[in-house]
This record gives sequence, C-alpha cells and structure tokens, in this order.
Amino acid sequence: MLAKRIIPCLDIKNKEVVKGINFEDLRSAGDPVELAKRYDGELADELMFLDITASHEKRKTILELVNKISENIFIPFSVGGGVSEIEDIRDLLNSGADKVSINTAAVLKPRLIDGAAKKFGSSTIVIAIDAKKIGDEYIVFTHGGRKNSGINAIDWAKEAYNRGAGEILLTSMDRDGTKNGYEIELTSSVVKSVKIPVIASGGARDAKDMEEVFVKSDASAALAASIFHYENSGIIPIKKYLKSKGINVRL
Repeated sequence: MLAKRIIPCLDIKNKEVVKGINFEDLRSAGDPVELAKRYDGELADELMFLDITASHEKRKTILELVNKISENIFIPFSVGGGVSEIEDIRDLLNSGADKVSINTAAVLKPRLIDGAAKKFGSSTIVIAIDAKKIGDEYIVFTHGGRKNSGINAIDWAKEAYNRGAGEILLTSMDRDGTKNGYEIELTSSVVKSVKIPVIASGGARDAKDMEEVFVKSDASAALAASIFHYENSGIIPIKKYLKSKGINVRL
C-alpha cells in the first residue's frame, strides 16, 4: 500500500505567498523560499507552487522564483499557473519543477493534456481542478476561480485521466480556506472515477480532517496551506497522528 502524502501549498501572488477564503480576501503568508525550506525540513512529501493570478493576468509563471525554490529543497516540486503551451511545461521542468500543474489551459484546449503527456510523460502532468457545488453538481471553474466553465468536475476528471494526466489536484472552492474540512463527497467521487492519484485540497483544519479524507475518500494525498503557513500545525505532528491511526505515512 502506497504511503499517503502530505503536501503544503504555496499560493503565489506578486512573488509572495498568500492565502484567502473561497479564493478571495488574500493576505500575506510569508516568503516563498523560506517557507519552502521550512517544509522541506519538516518532512513534507512534496511541495506545490501555484502562481494563482498568472492565467487571469495572461502571463507566465515566474521562472526565476521557481528556480530559486528548486535549488533550496530536496522533495518533489510541482508548479502551476499560467501554463498554456508545451513550451511553458518545458520551461518549468528546466527551471527545477518535477511536475507541472495545468488548470485553465487544459479546460480551454484539452488536447494540451495529450501532447504534454506524450512529450514529457504522464507522471509529470498534474491536472488541477477547481470545483464549486452549484445545485446538485460540482462545476469546474477556471482563471483562478473567476470563470464558470459549465463543465461537470467528475466528467472533466475522467477526461483528463483518459487524455493522459498522471495526477489530479482537486480543490473544493467552497471549502478553500474555511477550515471546515475537506469536501468528502466531491473527493470520493473523483477518486472512484479515475485510476490515478488524487490530491484533496481545500478546507483542512487539522490532522483529523486529513485522517477523514484519507479514510472516507481514499485520496492519495492531502494538500493544505493555512494550517502550515500560520503554524497552526506542523507536518511532523500531523504525520505522527496519522500513523497512530493506522494510516501509512512516511516519517
């Protein structure tokens, strides 16, 4: 049985780490390089870097910052934001990213997933899905949560998987930053619909929330930001708690 992963996330705006609630009311959370180094030392399994305004501002991810972080950590490093072409993926990989996360561009031109998976391998391609519950279904939003695509999130996860995605980063916009726990129904539905790892994101408050998402949805990884950035909880204590509950984690 593969170990469950704990992944801190750096949401980047104007070269600093920020965090909000439901994708709004962003506030500073610190220096990205220093936070990355801290999480590397705290036994994070991976690090996620998301340039959250790049697509909305129609620009590319800040390669200089990606390179600086990659030089200071030794854990797998995923980067997303502003990826719209094959060349963008190549640039990020060359700047030190181990995986590249694609959100808006994948929705607008799904064949980008096919091409990226073929050229760089599925294991390097993460499809990020920002989903909000509207009525009785979960809908995909793009451009940093600003635009409603009208696409069903579970259907989109299946398509991304079939096109060659190696992993899904699934964020509940309704839970983002709320500390009300992960969206179990959404996460479980996506996990059951694909045969690749699913990273649960949005709503983590403590180790119990991570335990719940692992047990009830069988997510492969739990991503969090607020509880780590503001030092509400360290990664090692969370892993020790999970281990005590019989969940396989790396310590």
